[in-house]
Amino acid sequence: MHRFHTKVSGNGRVIIPACIRKELDIKSGDEVIISKMDDGNIKISTAKHALKKLQEMVAGKNIGTAQLFEMRKSEVL
Repeated sequence: MHRFHTKVSGNGRVIIPACIRKELDIKSGDEVIISKMDDGNIKISTAKHALKKLQEMVAGKNIGTAQLFEMRKSEVL
């Protein structure tokens, strides 16, 4: 695990270090997902990663749209 220190600006912005953006292929304007974990930590993931994870979860399974929404809701909440 890599750790970086950064500050929160007056309007709540946090800078993701360039080396992480490069490694995760995060470009200006890309969507990220911020989740507050039960232990109080914050997790930042990319929308691309979330979509890939969902595709892997349902690959080869006969899952309907409603089930996909429920799976995703439980993961985000």
